Amino acid sequence: MTKISFDVVGFDLDGTLLDTAQDLGAALNHALDTIGRGPVAEDQVRNLIGGGSALMLHRALALTGGEDGIDFDALRKVLVHHYAANIAVHTRLFPGGEGMLDTLAERGIKLAVVTNKPEPLAVRLFDELGLTDRFAAIIGGGRYPLKPAPDALHAMVAACGGGRAAYVGDTTFDTHAARAATLPSVAVSFGFNDLPPDQLGADAVIDHFDDLIPALAAL
Repeated sequence: MTKISFDVVGFDLDGTLLDTAQDLGAALNHALDTIGRGPVAEDQVRNLIGGGSALMLHRALALTGGEDGIDFDALRKVLVHHYAANIAVHTRLFPGGEGMLDTLAERGIKLAVVTNKPEPLAVRLFDELGLTDRFAAIIGGGRYPLKPAPDALHAMVAACGGGRAAYVGDTTFDTHAARAATLPSVAVSFGFNDLPPDQLGADAVIDHFDDLIPALAAL
């Protein structure tokens, strides 16, 4: 058995554990439609995700004509309301995710989630997918400064009882937060990467969740 020297492994949500692009894209395009903007294609949506819904909406507005005359806060509420009502229509674990979580849990490693998604939405999503009980902690936006600030990662380790921890993500928000929290990090190449995966600054990069156990063992 490959030895892993971590007590806690934390994960980002969007683009790391879960492929949320279709459901986020549907909510984004619904919001854009209410102001007469055309839809953003799914492949473009993946490039807009990361850093929270406000940043995603700012990016989408820039792509579709700018923000002049737009009530941004009201539009963001439209987006979030639609997303909350349709949060798990298409969203699923990335391939290999279930087996990877099973393997880590079988080894007694505590699992956690730290996401910039508002915490009530993150909890609702995991509830609807039947995944909540797998995690010792689910920490979302609203309690601590958003990543890349390290505060939520420190809270994650404390909530899991301390010990050596690693963090898995898909963007610079994740790798920079991990570095600031002095945690080793793994980047997934299949997520919503905001830079080429090998330029994210992670200690390791994986192309499939089957590769996570060996990557953690090597850290």
